[in-house]
Amino acid sequence: MELYTYFRSSAAYRVRIALNLKGLAYERSFVHLTRAGGEQHAPEYLALNPQGLVPTLIDGGNVLTQSLAIIEYLEETHPEPPLFPREPVARARVRAIAQLIACDIHPLDNLRVMNYLRNLGGFDQAVRQRWYCHWIAAGFTALERMLQHPATGAYCHGDTPTLADVCLVPQVTNALRFKCPLAAFPTVRRVFDTCMALEPFRAAAPENQPDAEP
Repeated sequence: MELYTYFRSSAAYRVRIALNLKGLAYERSFVHLTRAGGEQHAPEYLALNPQGLVPTLIDGGNVLTQSLAIIEYLEETHPEPPLFPREPVARARVRAIAQLIACDIHPLDNLRVMNYLRNLGGFDQAVRQRWYCHWIAAGFTALERMLQHPATGAYCHGDTPTLADVCLVPQVTNALRFKCPLAAFPTVRRVFDTCMALEPFRAAAPENQPDAEP
């Protein structure tokens, strides 16, 4: 497998965690999202991923995009250890938590939006910071409530990591980088800390990637 990745990309971070949890070896190809206007816009990369986003995973000649789709593919092709519980209602809960993060929080705070606010909106760093932390707070308020559920264990669902945790960790990592207040979300922080005690999560962290920068 070959993973096109960028150390700070939340979406690529999710896939790195999933690959690590499943013990799958992969090669990295680095796509710098800010250098020279963004290497993701290069014609050769757009030929792989028409959206010009990371991650892209190549497996046996098959080109896969979108982090949640990639992780579901890994689950289907390498089912052990599982990233989903067996029961349909539990699987739906895990997907709902993952989608709250990946579909509702992340798209409002990703690099494209932040660049738009800076370049076309003319908003300074302080305003962009408030924007980022506003949507973190809105999403994490709902997430904290969702985690007040009997099915929550050491992790978002039960006592083994699932897709929900794979999505939660990168979003909390970014919230910490942007210095968003998280005191109101103790369960979110507890789950994050539990995940980060595991080597597959630590090894996937941005600061531990070969392309990491200050």
